Amino acid sequence: MAKRFGRPGGLRPRNLKKSLIGGGALVVLAGLNAPAALSFAGHQYHQYKISQPGYKARYGSWQMLDVPDKYRVNAIHAALLHTGKVLIVAGSGNNQKHFDKGTFDTILWDPAKSTFRKIPTPSDLFCSGHAALPDGRLLVAGGTARYEVLDGKVKKAGGAMRIKNESPDRARTFPRGTRLMSPSGVEYATTQAVTVPKAKRSFRISYAEGGRMLPWKTKITAGEARVFVEAVHKGPQGLTTQAAQYEIEGLRGRDADNLYGLAAKLTTEKQDFQGIREAYEFDPEQERYVPVQSMKNARWYPTLVGLDDGRVLAVSGLDDVGAVQTGANEIYDPRSKTWTKGPTRYFPTYPALFLTKGGKLFYSGSNAGYGPADKGRQPGLWDLRTNTFTKVGGLSDPDTTETSASLMLPPAQDQKVMLLGGGGVGESARSTARTGIVDLKQDDPRFREGPRLPQGTRYLSSVLLPDDSVFTTGGSSDYRGRGASDILKAQFYDAGSNSFRPAADPTVGRDYHSEALLLPDGRVVTFGSDPLYGNADNTKLGTFEQRVEVYTPPYLQGGKEADRPVLGAGPREPDADGTATFRAPKPGSLVTARLMRPSAVTHTTDVEQRSIDLTMKRSAHAVTVRVPGDRTLVPPGWYMLFFTDARGVPSQAKWIRVPQGAGQR
Repeated sequence: MAKRFGRPGGLRPRNLKKSLIGGGALVVLAGLNAPAALSFAGHQYHQYKISQPGYKARYGSWQMLDVPDKYRVNAIHAALLHTGKVLIVAGSGNNQKHFDKGTFDTILWDPAKSTFRKIPTPSDLFCSGHAALPDGRLLVAGGTARYEVLDGKVKKAGGAMRIKNESPDRARTFPRGTRLMSPSGVEYATTQAVTVPKAKRSFRISYAEGGRMLPWKTKITAGEARVFVEAVHKGPQGLTTQAAQYEIEGLRGRDADNLYGLAAKLTTEKQDFQGIREAYEFDPEQERYVPVQSMKNARWYPTLVGLDDGRVLAVSGLDDVGAVQTGANEIYDPRSKTWTKGPTRYFPTYPALFLTKGGKLFYSGSNAGYGPADKGRQPGLWDLRTNTFTKVGGLSDPDTTETSASLMLPPAQDQKVMLLGGGGVGESARSTARTGIVDLKQDDPRFREGPRLPQGTRYLSSVLLPDDSVFTTGGSSDYRGRGASDILKAQFYDAGSNSFRPAADPTVGRDYHSEALLLPDGRVVTFGSDPLYGNADNTKLGTFEQRVEVYTPPYLQGGKEADRPVLGAGPREPDADGTATFRAPKPGSLVTARLMRPSAVTHTTDVEQRSIDLTMKRSAHAVTVRVPGDRTLVPPGWYMLFFTDARGVPSQAKWIRVPQGAGQR
């Protein structure tokens, strides 16, 4: 393995010395034996090596993006829009001070013009979910209602409370801070607003002997909503493990009888993050968030996955009291802007779900954390229509899928999904170099072993490229980069040879809360990283990485960029037959055409990206492509259209919209 992943070569050290320093200085340097001098010399050699044209042509190159200070944020989410701009969402950015102040950030970056713009952010979209809609808007749902409080830090007893409403006449909304009193006189307050639905009234008809109808009997089923409460005052008096009814302060008469709280356990145990119900569509044209109907269930760390009919399924997440959703999923319809109940199934948070041919969702086993080790982690195919789940086996190291990367290998017609790296559940120090590949076209699909990564890796970023390779970069070997374990390596996976080959090393470590995505010009951009500690012995707290680094692959090096394929005018949508024709100065040089869905990525989870092979017909001055009509293969929405030549050099992307129902064949 060391030979396969040996770092890229270059000039021999003795040649470098001649080029960097004069002969006299060489004698001085040779006489120095200090580690600092050796470190300096090694750094200079590395910088020289990676700047050579031959090195770049083989391994690519990295460049730091110049981001003005006022636009630097803790990038938690990143999504490429069909305008070519990148939406970088921080929300409160894993910073409780920002959360307490209500400081929520979103930045819109235009890579073509190198410009940035701050976008007003209406809620804390930190750790939300997102998916592209057919019209190009980005659905963003969920986020943070309350930050976690760790064991030993909880000063006020708290927990989940059910608010009951026995009145069938109307629902009731209680603001944040509403107080409730226990039978012993201890006061608690709600940590967020809560709306309690009205009770349901039903009637039952019964008959006496002889068939005589008896008077109707009315049954009242109380409405109910759950909310997190905490004791108003510190101290042990707020602790209770006894089920009890709580009086809502300020209510009188019939309201006091009909409305009350119920809780079974209020403690000072660790309190997890809590989710919100809010949902928004980000409009790329107006460049603003537009509120839509809220979800029924609060979600923090949810996955949003687009379906073949343009709707979006929201799955998993922590709820409004900090518990993992037990299987309450829901579906968003962009036409009505409303949510409806989806099929019930449990997954850990941020599960990697991929739309497959035929409409089933494949769960690779990748996830971002929260949830027990023995529940919901088995890969499988989920049929939404029948709500059945067929397990898929064969994956080695099956207990290390947390913080792994997953993607549908190119082209999507092959229906192969790859899982890369990962680690043990929770704050485990375990990581794996395993990769696994499953062919979903098989009657009984099973994972088979893929080539191993250079070392055990969590939080690996993996990006599809127009030449059908997969670029992987970053990650760490331990939980959140603990012990200075960030991995400054990158590599390409080639499906044809089923092997990795090295790429240029990044200069910035990326672990938890990092992202990478493909740009329309064929480069890859990387954001974020949130290490737990800032040094090897874990005595210094880490700081969020705000630098942005851009990778230019070998296919754009050595003058190839100046001679890349060029596409002229063409349609923004395929015609009713699924075809689209573009002018091309040299159509004979075009070898492949790929329709690539833009990324929406967070927490190593990117279920949006996919690459579809298009058939081509060339004429004297144009090229015509045909988009498959199967919307389970090509979900409706905006795509980047790349053409590549025989050298694997891609064109600049053309944006094309695949309609929601048109072209179904």
